[in-house]
Order: sequence, then C-alpha cells, then structure tokens
Amino acid sequence: MSARRTLLLGALGLAVAGGLWSLSAPRPMDASALAALDGDARAGSAVFLAAGCGSCHKAPGREADPEILSGGREFASEFGTFIAPNISTDPEHGIGGWSQAEFINAVMRGVSPDGRHYYPAFPYTSYIRADPQDMADLYAYMMTLPADATPSRPQELGFPFNIRRGLGLWKALFLSDDWVVTGDLTEQEARGRYLSEALSHCAECHTQRNALGALDTGRWLEGAPNPSGRGRIPAIAGPDFDWTEFDISAYLESGFTPDFDVVGGTMADVVANLQQLDKEELDAIAAYVMRAR
Repeated sequence: MSARRTLLLGALGLAVAGGLWSLSAPRPMDASALAALDGDARAGSAVFLAAGCGSCHKAPGREADPEILSGGREFASEFGTFIAPNISTDPEHGIGGWSQAEFINAVMRGVSPDGRHYYPAFPYTSYIRADPQDMADLYAYMMTLPADATPSRPQELGFPFNIRRGLGLWKALFLSDDWVVTGDLTEQEARGRYLSEALSHCAECHTQRNALGALDTGRWLEGAPNPSGRGRIPAIAGPDFDWTEFDISAYLESGFTPDFDVVGGTMADVVANLQQLDKEELDAIAAYVMRAR
C-alpha cells in the first residue's frame, strides 16, 4: 500500500471517528430558556406522583419512608442490571447540589450535570415530551424532600453497554419528542396523552422494544415481555385489550380490575401514585388509552 493511500485512509478514518464523536455528544437544552422558569413545589408534588419518581428510587426495605429516595432498586434487562441511583437532596450522593437547569436536562435529555449520558432505563425517552415548567415544579418539590447519604451503586453492565458515549448514537436514532398518538384529539384525550406518553411513561413497560432497546411504536401499548424474563407485561391497547373507559379509570382509582382482581407487582406502585391525583386526570388517561386502541 502506498504512503499516499495510507494517509488518505488514515484521514478518512479520523474524519469518520470525529463525526461519530460529534454525533454522540450530549445535547442539553438551552440554559437561557430554562433560567426563566420558576418552580412551584405544590404543583410539583402532583408531577412527582404522575411521573412515579418514588416508585423507582425509593430504597428497598424502606417502603415506610416513600420520600427517602436513596435508590438501590435493581432492574434486570437483557443488557445487564440497571440500579436506581440516589436522587435525594443529599448534596454529595444525591441531587441536592444540582441546579434547576441541570435537573431538567437530566430528566428531559438524559444528560448528567457533568455531561455524561444517562441510560434510557431512566425514562427520559418519555419525559422529553414533558412541559419544562412541570419539570421546574418537580425540581422545586424534590428539593423539599429529605436527604440521605447512601451512595449510588454502579450499573452492572458489560461491554459494550458500559460505554456511555455510545448512548449518544442511540439517542440520535431513537430519542424524539414527537407524540405517538396523533390526530384530532379532544381536550381530555390530549391531557391523557400528556399524562400517559410523557409523565407516567406507560409505554416504557407496556410496549415491546426492538433489538437495540428502543420502543416499537408500531406496537404501542400492546404488551411486552417482562425485562426480568418472568412473564409478560399485559397489553393496554390493541385487539387483546377489551376494557372500557370506565374500567380503566376505576382501576387506576381503586386498584381493582373489572373482574375484581387486585393490582399487583410493579403496577401496584403506579396505582398507589395515580390514585392520589384528581379523578379528572384518571379519566383523561382512560380516554387516551381508548383513543390509542
């Protein structure tokens, strides 16, 4: 191989590597736009419930203290085991030292305060559709919660999934703030879509994923294999789902199915959160789910 050809190939390789490095870079939101937001902790408490923050980040064995968000819960997947971090107000081991902008970028863009990508086990793939004002309210509320100095455990992932920079390429392919269910929605259906597709991130469990772990929007809410490998998460849309709008709202309010079975598993935490919201919010979710069918 001639020296000239070697140089050309080397230059091409460097250009490709540089392009991939640039494409994989974290892309936070505009700081100036976030600086104008003023969070309301009271409003943020409802966002906290709808988003299910406590369900994932409460400490195992400390269910009696649901506001202590020291993390540690394990989530098995085919890529490895993800472990919920400490998001209490502890300034060293939690998020107590984060600014509002850093918090919103973490939640809506999956970018850490030090500029690293978060894994999409953290459902920023849904939260990206949220209203930044709601996230500012959520931040204000979470800053009122107690601190806990439990260190976050590292994620248990093997190569190549432990290379966070590669998540930038994943985001370039799959991270989108587009709504999945579109069309001429009523005001109630649009509210339900916001609650379901953004805050409550229903699809993160109830929708099947592709080989790279992204949601298959062509099978939206039609059920999915349990990431733990045990059983299947049921459909809440599609031909296998025959509940009525009343059934859905009543289930979210009471925890009872139309056949009077009691909600169980991780869905019990979801219902425990949502049943604290106004009934109108549950009715809106039900209207959206019926529309999604």
